[in-house]
Amino acid sequence: MKGSSMNTHMGNITIDKEVIAQYAGSVAMECFGIVGMAGVNMKDGLVKLLKMESITRGIVVSLENNKLILDFHVIVAYGVSILAVSENLISNVKYKVEEFTGMEIEKINIFVEGVRVID
Repeated sequence: MKGSSMNTHMGNITIDKEVIAQYAGSVAMECFGIVGMAGVNMKDGLVKLLKMESITRGIVVSLENNKLILDFHVIVAYGVSILAVSENLISNVKYKVEEFTGMEIEKINIFVEGVRVID
């Protein structure tokens, strides 16, 4: 299945995982302390900061028991509390994505791939 699907009294609604990832990425970028999404090259083990147009490469959306599981690969700002940034990211994304899709989020995993100094 390419996306998440719901049955309503008026018919079926299917939301592509790419749409959910794009929305979740834009919500994440609004959070304090998040510099951007990280693209990880498994072959070289290199991490690079993704531009806004390729933000979905740093987010993995999966569906289990009709609930969403989101994995974020992020780069955080230097000098901020990773715990505080993560808690803020989880609460914002959970609320806004659930409101946007109408689906429950079971789990949000955050992988901090790097730290950057903000100018």
